[in-house]
Amino acid sequence: MTGTHEKYIRRCIELARKGLGNVSPNPMVGSVIVYNDTIIGEGYHRKWGEAHAEVNAVNSVKDKSLLKESTIYVSLEPCAHFGKTPSCADMIVRENIPKIVVGSIDPYFQVAGKGIQKLKIAGRDVITGVLEKECIELNKRFYTFHLKKRPYVILKWAQTKDGFIDQMREVGKEPKALWITNDYCRTLVHKWRTEEDAFMVGTNTVLLDNPQLTARNWFGRNPVRITIDRNLSLDKSFKIFNNEAETIVFNSLKYLADGNLTFVKINFKTNIISQVLEKLYDEQIQSIVVEGGLKTLQSFIDAGLWDEARVFTGDYNFGNGIPAPAFRHKPKKTEVFDESELGWYFNFETIF
Repeated sequence: MTGTHEKYIRRCIELARKGLGNVSPNPMVGSVIVYNDTIIGEGYHRKWGEAHAEVNAVNSVKDKSLLKESTIYVSLEPCAHFGKTPSCADMIVRENIPKIVVGSIDPYFQVAGKGIQKLKIAGRDVITGVLEKECIELNKRFYTFHLKKRPYVILKWAQTKDGFIDQMREVGKEPKALWITNDYCRTLVHKWRTEEDAFMVGTNTVLLDNPQLTARNWFGRNPVRITIDRNLSLDKSFKIFNNEAETIVFNSLKYLADGNLTFVKINFKTNIISQVLEKLYDEQIQSIVVEGGLKTLQSFIDAGLWDEARVFTGDYNFGNGIPAPAFRHKPKKTEVFDESELGWYFNFETIF
């Protein structure tokens, strides 16, 4: 039966991925209901605050009388508590589903085995740990958030073939920034902005590039924008302060919530990155993409506080300029988009 269980949990994972960018701070979860080796119901968690995967799967079954002879598969342990929605474990018991196959245990303290316990107490047959590694990987953001008490950190930059991320530039003077990658890569970054909770840049990047950090070239929500502005020297005319998305400004002077802007005071004499991640955890931000510049990226690398890096290499040579971060890791996979290459790096030993 192991192969059969794996087949259906794989389908749960496929379904769960459809919720990427819409369910945070909840996890992505998929569920299928199987009767006589035939799928009779499917569902996934579509949006935070709405029905969970198991509920959607049950609701999709046309003949509910078959539930009492079916198996429900779910990529993550059914919840045991009443949060935004009722307990899924209670719903499964109420619907008289006799067998439950689970991919991975929920790390959230209000669940963390309690859903499994409820099902077993009710006399249900429960199997756990099917494709557990793949199910944890699916929810790497969720697991990092609850086990490490910080967001999942993704580093992102573009570099030339000879290892530079920018030319030497001064604020307000030529030359302007040169695009290192192609249009496809830039569109891909906008897609990522709909999938992750927050994007972060340092003060110099705001001064030099005036980024918007919005998903203008892709359909979906904008991420929370984050910058570090120690002395609050950035003029509010910069695009990062417009009303198109929420913005958090880490500084040394004040706490203040003003419309879509939040100013958070931290101590710049010690552990800046750790403080930033701690505050973002408090704000329920599960993932953050650090987009630049060099000083900000290097701070995360040197602190060992990163989980993934996405590094573009364009078909250019600058000869001199701002060097890419010092980053001595090998990519786990690469993709080529015409003349640009994307390397994916993973630091999973920091997660569990």
